[in-house]
Amino acid sequence: MPDFSFSRDSAISALRLLGGCTALGFATYAQAAPAFDSDSPWMLGDWNGTRTELAEKGYDFKLDYTGEMGSNLHGGYDHDRTARYSDQFGLGTHLDLQKILGWDDAEFQLTITKRSGNNISNDRINDPRVGGFTSAQEVWGRGQTTRLTQMWYQQKFFDQKLDIKVGRFGEGEDFNSFPCDFQNLAFCGSQVGNWVGGIWYNWPVSQWALRVKYHLTPELYAQVGAYEQNPSNLDRGNGFKLSGSGTQGAVLPVELVWTPKLNGLPGEYRAGYYYSSAKASDVYKDQNGQPAALSGEAYRSASSKHGVWFGAQQQVTSLASDHSRGLSVFANATMHDKKTNAIDNYVQAGVVYKGPFDARAKDDIGFALARVHVNPAFRKNAEASNQAQAVYDYDDPSFLPPQDTEYSAELYYGVHLANWLTVRPNLQYIRHPGGVDQVDDALIAGIKIQSSF
Repeated sequence: MPDFSFSRDSAISALRLLGGCTALGFATYAQAAPAFDSDSPWMLGDWNGTRTELAEKGYDFKLDYTGEMGSNLHGGYDHDRTARYSDQFGLGTHLDLQKILGWDDAEFQLTITKRSGNNISNDRINDPRVGGFTSAQEVWGRGQTTRLTQMWYQQKFFDQKLDIKVGRFGEGEDFNSFPCDFQNLAFCGSQVGNWVGGIWYNWPVSQWALRVKYHLTPELYAQVGAYEQNPSNLDRGNGFKLSGSGTQGAVLPVELVWTPKLNGLPGEYRAGYYYSSAKASDVYKDQNGQPAALSGEAYRSASSKHGVWFGAQQQVTSLASDHSRGLSVFANATMHDKKTNAIDNYVQAGVVYKGPFDARAKDDIGFALARVHVNPAFRKNAEASNQAQAVYDYDDPSFLPPQDTEYSAELYYGVHLANWLTVRPNLQYIRHPGGVDQVDDALIAGIKIQSSF
């Protein structure tokens, strides 16, 4: 029987939260946009017009939910078939300070997230001795806990050409950003944060940060940021930590973003570079240039870490004048410091078609492929570790499997059930999970649920 594993506390919290919100929704049941109206952006409706009235005054409130299920249909490290469920609640408010306080072009955002559950990739798909790179359930990760995810103030100047944001947020909100409709992590969100996660912290982790953006033209802008590099922000018990204790340096990204309309269809093209000022350890050699796993010496230290990224999204077709339907293509690539990073490069590409059928004009279909390549020096380090311990048999529990290249693919169909609810069944195929050749290729069935209360 499938084992749908998620914490009891998470389930109770979710039911209480949903129950409370449902009670509020029914208590303020509206004639216009009532609860469960498929045309409403909210499951609980417009609260008898209260939500719209508050938004017009500058107060916007959101309660969003993402739930993901993954089941290993075939292959993986452990062939014992089961299922795992993970989820996230996000409670936030966006304040238009121009409407509220009369401050021109000023905004404030506050968001708290709660993650719970388990991930099929951890104990069924990947070899637990080395783990994996991608995740079949992207909503899992960074500690199943409650966090302050956003707390920032944004101010625009010079007819909105200059845009400054300061507070607590993650790099992926502004730099190397990408949508998250797919369920596999290799196709969701900022990919730099997936491959240098020790320094670049994606949602839902926040850190003290500053981002400055300037529009060179209406379609072209440049931006630069400074983000606190503090590993203690990742700890489960530090979800609301505001002090800077434990800071090791700063991550400094720069990016150029072009948002043209080609033949009237929207596109977005990104190119960026990041630099970390914190010390980083070599993945293979000691101070004398020898394999540290064999010499027994400490891994040598580098004074910094860096990398680059490229991203492109472009809608290429539409149905007559309806630009909300049609085919879009996308691609992303990242490259990282070979001396200090386990992953040296990553590439990804895919397509999304919105509105495939006239009767289902808001549904969408997506397909994507990704390749994650391990730094050869990182692989050599694993081989040297096995040599140092005289362990050469993959089945030996102390053997450290060398990792090379992992390939991922995902196909989904998004069923737009209401403006507040989309369900995306998906199939994922992972070749060489975790880059370990001895692990059988895995076929995973998933379901992603996205809803707004």
